[in-house]
Formats: sequence, C-alpha cells, structure tokens
Amino acid sequence: MSDHPIPHFKNDSGLHTIRVHAREFMCVGATPPFDHPHIFIDMGSDAEALCPYCSTLFVYDSRLHDICSPADCEFDTAKAA
Repeated sequence: MSDHPIPHFKNDSGLHTIRVHAREFMCVGATPPFDHPHIFIDMGSDAEALCPYCSTLFVYDSRLHDICSPADCEFDTAKAA
C-alpha cells in the first residue's frame, strides 16, 4: 500500500486550466453528483495533461506551495465518503 494518498481534483468552476503540484492524480470532473468517472492521470515527465472526460488542462507547477491552484479545486475524498 502507498504511503501517500493520490490527490483528487475537481473543476466545479469550469476552468480551462488547473495548476497542480502532483504528476499522478485523479480527476473527478465536478463535485458529485455532477462528477464523471474518476480517472487516474499520470503525466510522467510531461508538464501537462488533458482530462479526456472534462477537457480540464492540468499543468504541473513545482513552485506551488499547495497541492493545486486554485486551492478549491482539490477534492476532499474524506468528506465525500
């Protein structure tokens, strides 16, 4: 089992781009019940990745102090359970 949870991101505002400080993550689309299938995205060595469901562009930014920007795009899986 992994020592670190995989971050999940949502895009309730319909933003074109979300900056993230993770290269492996899950995109849920929007907050349930308006979500799409939760998919794993692995950027590998790329600097960006496009969600095939909601077309959100995720851009890796190593300078971020938080997990994502805007901060409200982080999806709290504990609250969703």
